[in-house]
Amino acid sequence: MNVEQILNNLEKKHPGEVEYLQAVREVLESIEDAYNQNPQFESAAIIERIIEPDRILTFKVPWTDDKGNVHVNLGYRVQFNNAIGPYKGGLRFHPSVNLSILKFLGFEQIFKNSLTTLPMGGAKGGSDFDPKGKSNAEVQRFCQSFMLELHKIIGPETDVPAGDIGVGGREIGFLYGMYKKLARENSGVLTGKGLSWGGSLVRPEATGFGCVYFAHEMLKTKGQDFKGKRVAISGFGNVAWGAALKVTELGGTVVTISGPDGYVYDENGISGDKINFMLELRASNNDVVKPYSYQFNVPFFEGKRPWEVKCDVALPCATQNELNGDEAKKLVENGCICVAEGANMPSTPEAIEVFHKNKILFAPGKASNAGGVATSGLEMSQNSMKLSWSAKEVDARLLEIMKNIHEQCVKHGKNEEGYVDYVKGANVAGFLKVANAMLDLGIY
Repeated sequence: MNVEQILNNLEKKHPGEVEYLQAVREVLESIEDAYNQNPQFESAAIIERIIEPDRILTFKVPWTDDKGNVHVNLGYRVQFNNAIGPYKGGLRFHPSVNLSILKFLGFEQIFKNSLTTLPMGGAKGGSDFDPKGKSNAEVQRFCQSFMLELHKIIGPETDVPAGDIGVGGREIGFLYGMYKKLARENSGVLTGKGLSWGGSLVRPEATGFGCVYFAHEMLKTKGQDFKGKRVAISGFGNVAWGAALKVTELGGTVVTISGPDGYVYDENGISGDKINFMLELRASNNDVVKPYSYQFNVPFFEGKRPWEVKCDVALPCATQNELNGDEAKKLVENGCICVAEGANMPSTPEAIEVFHKNKILFAPGKASNAGGVATSGLEMSQNSMKLSWSAKEVDARLLEIMKNIHEQCVKHGKNEEGYVDYVKGANVAGFLKVANAMLDLGIY
């Protein structure tokens, strides 16, 4: 496999899709040896087939605001690969949404879903619509218009979207209500649903819980755990909230959360009512964390990210490319021993290089972030069986899944010196399962 040639050809076909090309490069460089050891992959053009989506639906979404003005946004669904199960991946409503970001997320989702061992393929979708500042009625009208197009290519055994940035329980409710009306059925076609209409316990917390479970397994390889550890977290949404809950439960001290406006530093630890206040921040729909500093009289660092503080563990839980090479060096200098990504691709390639060079425990999002989609898969299972599991049962299944993902990463990522390259391990483990399934299914 000639990685550079493949990437050059891909860039010619998709110029300017920076995030997508970055994600493909990371995977191809990680799996090169494993790929070359299996000549059957080359003869079936597995790489050429897996790096291109099966299909992309792009559509306009007209909607009317409360003043009667008509607006038009763009909607997307990228169905990337369904070799091991129905397409599965979130919907993101945010002004930054474009095809490159959705293709990167959908591509990552293939391998993340594969690692969970659950039967789910990779997909992603969304719109450049911004829910911030919109009324409930405006969000409802947008979601209903969005679903008028999306419903044509999704279904419980075809494609099962979930939430993502800008798509929480409210949006999932409006989307599912419209889907039911159009499809005339009650089915598990969306995950992240409300508990009274098909949702799963633990789903809101799941990505954060899973990230911490994975980091805990990493720490155990060094004979350590979260007790007494200072933990820096970015973001303040569901992922950061879930991570803060679980870190505190395991004896760690969360000292930061952040938003687009900056970060707060709470040396006494973000726990109890402070974690609950994170929910109030999110519910305000203002996308800022500064009010936390007023509420609890702690310092706020405007326009900055939390990677400059002293910490033992860093959990980037906000968005892609939020942790760069210089910030990675600062974390290492300050004694950080473990970084686990709670968001999708939050560390730049330069940052990852710093972590590997310094032999820091580093987990990529497709492994440590997989708890959310794993619990979405558990929600799908409950919907299919018309059952509802207890929070304890769902949490136990999630913990087991994250332990299994960690084992796969160690198996495929440990080198002769004993250092575990979790990026390589996750990519190889995820790729091999999908590639072998594609071989079994033939070329079509």
